[in-house]
Amino acid sequence: MREWVSLNGRLMAAEQAQVSVFDSGFMQGVGLFETMRAYGGCVFRLQQHLSRLADSARALGWTVIPEIDELRENVEQVVGATEDEQARVRLTVTTGTLRPTEQQAPELTVVASASAGARYPRECYAEGVTVLVCEYKQPAHDPTAGHKTTSYFARLASLREAHRKGAFESLWFTPDNCLAEGAISSVFVVRGQRVLTPPLDTPVLPGITRAAVIELAVELGIPIREQRLTIDDLLGADEVFLTNSLMELVPVVRVEREGIGTEKPGETTAQLYEAYGLLVERECGNA
Repeated sequence: MREWVSLNGRLMAAEQAQVSVFDSGFMQGVGLFETMRAYGGCVFRLQQHLSRLADSARALGWTVIPEIDELRENVEQVVGATEDEQARVRLTVTTGTLRPTEQQAPELTVVASASAGARYPRECYAEGVTVLVCEYKQPAHDPTAGHKTTSYFARLASLREAHRKGAFESLWFTPDNCLAEGAISSVFVVRGQRVLTPPLDTPVLPGITRAAVIELAVELGIPIREQRLTIDDLLGADEVFLTNSLMELVPVVRVEREGIGTEKPGETTAQLYEAYGLLVERECGNA
């Protein structure tokens, strides 16, 4: 499948897209991004993704706040051009060039792309995955904590280390040893009849899929709450699963060499996974 890019509203093939070497994203890592999944040409919960990005720009004190309608046009432009039934969609926004002319007001750089590769291997869902405990810590006082910024090296470094050791994901804890989130995912723990997940002020990213799962649990009558979780809560869980827009819900059956529950995907995870698929079908009309 050919990859398309919308660069500041202009649709082009990916190989034609160019951004200034003086762009703040390149020079200083000042940017925000969203990774989304499109089903049959419809991006699941696009409004929530765009609102999260704009809210982060405000919270981080950007001079120019992205216009949600403009962002939507960029995303819909590339999604409309893609040929794949399910696509990985990436939206990146930076604060623009560091060398504006005197006549030119600061302008954001907005890049949206759509490509194949949204699907994870089937065995991740059928057999479950192994995760690693990250050696890095999630700092509470980092101004970028809880925001999806392009300064992503630490996350990718921990994820690469997990992959090097044969694990699927790397789990981050806070300096006081509370479970936070995965390098690229939100984490849920099932204990007894309850589903638990770290609260947003841990701090963790307010995941779009995370929020959808919480909604679904309430609809299904599954007790769910946000609470502080420790390594003991994680290892003593009956089930653990991860969420993000591309993976949807992936069951965790091992934390390093420690088995979770029966070391097989659990019933609550399966119930929520099925409900999530129905939600996507309901909102996007095609799954």
